[in-house]
Amino acid sequence: MAHVGFVGLGVMGSQMVKRLLDKGHTVTGYNRTRSKAQWLIDAGMRWADSPRAVAQAADVILSMVTDSKALLAVTGGPDGILAGLGPGKLYVDMSTVSPAASRELAARVAAAGAAMVDAPVSGSVITLQEGKLSVMVGGTHEAFERAKPILQDIGPKVTHVGANGLAVSMKIATNLSLAVQMLAFSEAVLLAEKNGIPRETAVDVLTNSVIASPMVKYRGPFVLQMPAEAWFNVHMMQKDLNLALEMGQRLGVPLPTTAASNELLTAAYGMGLAEQDFAVVFEVLARMAGVTT
Repeated sequence: MAHVGFVGLGVMGSQMVKRLLDKGHTVTGYNRTRSKAQWLIDAGMRWADSPRAVAQAADVILSMVTDSKALLAVTGGPDGILAGLGPGKLYVDMSTVSPAASRELAARVAAAGAAMVDAPVSGSVITLQEGKLSVMVGGTHEAFERAKPILQDIGPKVTHVGANGLAVSMKIATNLSLAVQMLAFSEAVLLAEKNGIPRETAVDVLTNSVIASPMVKYRGPFVLQMPAEAWFNVHMMQKDLNLALEMGQRLGVPLPTTAASNELLTAAYGMGLAEQDFAVVFEVLARMAGVTT
């Protein structure tokens, strides 16, 4: 078992640490707010006072933070992950960030004598807890092989997609579909409801129909009852959609459904719904359609 470090113990990161602990790994962790990590400390996780201390303590360091700005904050400076890296260490960033920012960070990690892979995931908290998470990895083949056993203890499907930065590119391409699917699902529910079909019936039919992807199955019921805590809020989803739109413009790939989904999330901001799970796009459409939710 490896000594693993983990920086960023949010909704997904904390559940990943729990799985690593359950698999027998020694885990040293850090989170900006220690109180949110107390349950993991009680479960056996060792606490470190800074990202640098995590990197110094562990052989393989993982991180999962919200965006490129947050990644810079936990990796840079005298207390950052980079300051604690050295020869023989492996850094695995699981955040969804700009591919350019990820590649630049990989170069800095290499300059410190360590290796880095970007390893974002596809799935939700439920997918993770059920052991069905999918992980995509960008980096050298050697670094991928080192990271693979640990990543397989988080999720069973681990795929090497290419060089540094390509895994986050793949994740962005994957995530745009989540917003598009949720928008289409919401349109279908509202169309059925305004025709006189009970919302609960429409959700039941759709989540058991040919259009029911795994995401639709677990997030579709949110149009009936939103979760108390957002699994992936409007801010996070719009961050990913903006990354996709920027990539599309750079590569000359039109993304019309992504752009439409992004505009509905902008409307969610205007309605004060940005902290809700991005499934709140249903609420946005419902208000526009004159339907009470």
